[in-house]
Amino acid sequence: MSHAADARETIGILGGMGPAATADFYAKLVQATPSVRDQDHFRTVIWSDPTVPDRTEALLGDGPDPTPWLLHGSQVLKDAGATVIAIPCNTAHAFVPKIAEHVGLPIVDMISEVAEHLAALRPPIRTVGLLASTGTVRAGLYEQVLVRLGIELVPPEPDVGQHEVMAAIRAVKAGSRGATVSDPLIRTAHRQIERGAQVIIAGCTEIPLGLEPGSLPVPLLDSAEVLAQALVRRSAAR
Repeated sequence: MSHAADARETIGILGGMGPAATADFYAKLVQATPSVRDQDHFRTVIWSDPTVPDRTEALLGDGPDPTPWLLHGSQVLKDAGATVIAIPCNTAHAFVPKIAEHVGLPIVDMISEVAEHLAALRPPIRTVGLLASTGTVRAGLYEQVLVRLGIELVPPEPDVGQHEVMAAIRAVKAGSRGATVSDPLIRTAHRQIERGAQVIIAGCTEIPLGLEPGSLPVPLLDSAEVLAQALVRRSAAR
């Protein structure tokens, strides 16, 4: 094995939340990697564990804490040679502070990466919409980082909007695609745009599987794609 290969990251993907989103994220990582041949890509270890308890249910007090599963998966990735961990699940980031110090590997924070991406856009973005799980919204994961950057967040309305988003997320997890998934997401996003949103964050990794970027009159920012690009930049910096 060459020294050049040794210097590159081995990316550990802590996935299974859900499996389709994990597969989609790996495809986006491959797409984001500058390459002309197989050897230009990252060594990647994927631990896709769909038995991880539902993150939103845990945050709402309706289900078990997924922390032990996340810690176990992180150890599996570390033992397999990962040098950095990516978690293509927004809601799981609520539990990152509980696992980070025990993992012994850097965890690239998808939500912080999305916030930094938004802050760098020109002309400046002042208001963004969010399509995300109830757990992500209630935990204020995006709100906490965006408020520090002077960006106002427009979440789904607590009643109709959040219900529509969760129904779409569950439909994607169940294998559905098409209008039954996209229509409620489009309706919710349009109401956010009416309230001033200049960009809509796909703040759940199932959202891009049910909503094409061209479906909205404003850009749809894919959190999984931003995470993939951040991993590529990190490796280039090394």
